[in-house]
Amino acid sequence: MARRPTIKDIARRAGVSESAVSFALNDRPGVSQDTRARIRRVAEELGWQPNSAARALSGERSGAVGLVLARPAQTLGVESFFLQLVSGIQEVLSAGRVALLFQVVDGIDAECAVYRRWWAERRVDGVLVVDPRTDDPRPELLARLGLPAVMIGGASGASGASGTGGVSGTGETGETDGSGALSLSSVWADDARAMAQVVEHLYGLGHRRIAHIAGLPGLAHTARRMASLRAEAEARGLDPEHVRSVVTDYSDAEGAAATRRVLAEPEPPTALVYDNDVMAVAGIAVAAELGIAVPGRISMVAWDDSALCRVTHPRLTALVRDTAGFGRLAAEELLAVLAGSPPRARESEQPRLEPRESTAPPTAAY
Repeated sequence: MARRPTIKDIARRAGVSESAVSFALNDRPGVSQDTRARIRRVAEELGWQPNSAARALSGERSGAVGLVLARPAQTLGVESFFLQLVSGIQEVLSAGRVALLFQVVDGIDAECAVYRRWWAERRVDGVLVVDPRTDDPRPELLARLGLPAVMIGGASGASGASGTGGVSGTGETGETDGSGALSLSSVWADDARAMAQVVEHLYGLGHRRIAHIAGLPGLAHTARRMASLRAEAEARGLDPEHVRSVVTDYSDAEGAAATRRVLAEPEPPTALVYDNDVMAVAGIAVAAELGIAVPGRISMVAWDDSALCRVTHPRLTALVRDTAGFGRLAAEELLAVLAGSPPRARESEQPRLEPRESTAPPTAAY
């Protein structure tokens, strides 16, 4: 391997001392403008780059931010949401020449251990935190460590519903400390209003029995969606026994299994709402296997549109949002925090429902 150029190499070629090189490359006084320009030109010719580890140890920034995913590994390989999210994050970070340090772990405890290690080793300047929990230890840990962070998906523990039918909206406030002041920045999308759109669409078609094939229990956005579904059903006078949520791990296998269970009930739902595209496509496959027509006997809706929703048959009615834009907003907010901006909660673009061929009025025979 080629040897990386050092400050000594730059000093030798530029004909100056190593201290002069250090002054010039770190924008410190002590060298003339001509000497500074010559040193920087030589550094560029040699392909020299600052050592991020050494800079971190000296108290300077590492030039990297971190992202840890505590999700089942089998769900990450097929779900497009995180690929689009990371694409948007990387777009902003690359423009600012900031690296993204990425790690997948098997649980929340392992994620917290990564944050402690990164902080101790000065590996990252800040972190992007995904999947807020209803009972989340991470905000308090990050505040204690003094590690700048942005929560993607809103404040942990937020489960209020908002929407139509006289249900009041609670909104998002972000993570707060004991005084009520924001302690952690967040970017969020209104899951409650998105679910309200779905229920309004299905109710308008005539559906009165709706099952929500939800994601992981304990996630704040899962709680918000489930609470919104209950609130919207209550506002319309629907039987709570016929409007309910079933939690899964987001995988196609569990999505398929949950679909089989609810369709085998004595009074099966006439509409299914899936928390991601992968489970929705698995649900269509199960319906085909059982000889249940979509949307003739069962309507289906997917959360977060993707190519899968648009190429499957029938095409899936889905909630559409700019997921890459959500990632860009999160990265921009973290860079703002690192530049000294106070914590704040920023709302992303409201998801919108795009009706397609997978939803229709229910048949009287089913």
